[in-house]
Order: sequence, then structure tokens, then C-alpha cells
Amino acid sequence: MSRVGKNPVVIPQGVDLQVAGQTVTAKGKLGQLSMSVNPDVTIAVEGGKATVTPIGTSQRARTQWGTARNRLNALVRGVSEGYSKALEINGVGYRAAVQGKVLTLQLGYSHDVVFPIPDDVKIVCERPTAINVSGADKQRVGEIAAKIRSYRPPEPYKGKGIKYATETVLRKEGKKK
Repeated sequence: MSRVGKNPVVIPQGVDLQVAGQTVTAKGKLGQLSMSVNPDVTIAVEGGKATVTPIGTSQRARTQWGTARNRLNALVRGVSEGYSKALEINGVGYRAAVQGKVLTLQLGYSHDVVFPIPDDVKIVCERPTAINVSGADKQRVGEIAAKIRSYRPPEPYKGKGIKYATETVLRKEGKKK
């Protein structure tokens, strides 16, 4: 039995969840998202809760049970609350700025790194050294944040680079004489 899969997904007020075959569509204040569910599980919506049940007792059906439940929960939470990832920039002269639909990063290269902002994600720079990526799709927000971080990952000696706000960079001591 899946401990995660047994729990029903609570559908908050203002979210409309439609199940058509193996496709689930959620509409909320932050937009509309849909996902396709593995054929080994079924989703039923009743009384403001969605339950995921496996079809059969095969190993594959039991593994997909908890996965489908968590993906459905991320879908519902995304259209109602949304997701966000915070990034921090450390380094002398390193900064970021949003100009229209473009994120411009100055990361110590001979040129500025220009990142076009996709339509489904919102990027805000509160300070020149802080970037906040937010959106309805959890996977897409994480993907965009990882792409921005990949332009200059934090290095272990001085800690320079782009890191997640919750990330701790393990620092090395460096050379001794």
C-alpha cells in the first residue's frame, strides 16, 4: 500500500478539476494546467476531493499510485497558489535586471547573459542580487530556475555565482603556504 497514494487531494475553492479518460485538467485563478495520467491508475473526483486508486496489484500500478497522486496535488496547488523559487547572486559586480520580457545577467563574463522570459513563468528582481521565479507549473518553474543557475553555478572557494536561496555551498579552505 502506498502511504502517499492513500491520501486524497483536497480541491480548494475556486479550482475546477475535470477528468476525461487519462487526462486531468485543472482551472484556477493562476491559469489552466493539464496532465496525462498513467493507465495503471484511475482518478475520481467527489465532494471536493480527488482520490487516486491503482488498477490491479502489479508492482507498476503500485509505484504509479503515489506518483500520480503527488503530480495531481502539484497541479491543483499550482493553479490555486502557484510555485516560486528564489535565487541569490554572490560576487563582486554580479547583478541581474529584468527589462521587459528579458532577464539580463552580468556574471563576470565579457558579455551580458540575456535570458528571454517565457510566457508561462514570471521573473522578478527585487534587488540586483535576488531573482524570484514564479509560475503555476512546478516542473517548469524548477526548470527555468535551474537554467538560470547553470549560467554561473556557485564555486566552492569564494562562493561566487548563482545559488538557490535555500542552498548551502560547501566551502573549501584553499591553498596554504
